[in-house]
Amino acid sequence: MANVLPGGDGMMGQFPLEQWFFEMPVCTRWWMTAALSASVLVQCDILNPFQLFYSFRTVFVRSQYWRLITTFLYFGPLNLDLLYHIFFLQRYSRLLEESSGRSPAHFSWLLTFASTLLLCLAPMFSMAFLGTALSSTLIYIWSRKNPDTMLSFLGLFVFRAPYLPWVLMCFSLVFHSTVPKDELCGIVVGHIWYFFNDVYPPLHNSHSPLDPPSWWIRLFEGRPDPVEEENAEADGFTDAAGENERTEQVPAQ
Repeated sequence: MANVLPGGDGMMGQFPLEQWFFEMPVCTRWWMTAALSASVLVQCDILNPFQLFYSFRTVFVRSQYWRLITTFLYFGPLNLDLLYHIFFLQRYSRLLEESSGRSPAHFSWLLTFASTLLLCLAPMFSMAFLGTALSSTLIYIWSRKNPDTMLSFLGLFVFRAPYLPWVLMCFSLVFHSTVPKDELCGIVVGHIWYFFNDVYPPLHNSHSPLDPPSWWIRLFEGRPDPVEEENAEADGFTDAAGENERTEQVPAQ
């Protein structure tokens, strides 16, 4: 009852499900909403899966560019398999986005980079829908960033986080009786991102080649506050003046 009554701060409370939804970071929230909406629209015969899948010919010859996005949104019809995918999508996408400081610019750059690589790999492996591959990419990156986290799969056995992508892939292999090409591609893309963001920079003077460019950050977060820029410039001027004063005092001694 306390969750639906006004709180002590005078703000109207929210239902638990609504609170859980709005507590999600913005990119994860919109992706999960779009994925569920796509499945509902297909289930209601408003959309057809053949309108959503990705192929090089339909996109770049027939100019059906919306497929570059819808291929990452459709996970299948409304069933237990969809709930399985949605659970892992929102959980590990949320954890990864929160670890990036809830910055839409940085996390959306990760999604754009991973999606672009997956779109390039898709024709080689005849993959029509790439939502699972992108979700696997995020799971792999999170698992490598949290190597000491202990996980339990269905309460059957306990393992460390870096094994999570391989455990899920084995589960898909048993459940679908086929090699999960999309999950393998997701792991490859995830390792590329992890290597150039976590392994490469410490070895090359903290240079991170996959950081989002400044124009991308401005696109999502706007330009810095002019007051902050003036304060930063003033601090820099003060530091420089102090350094000059100390330098001039040396000969006098």
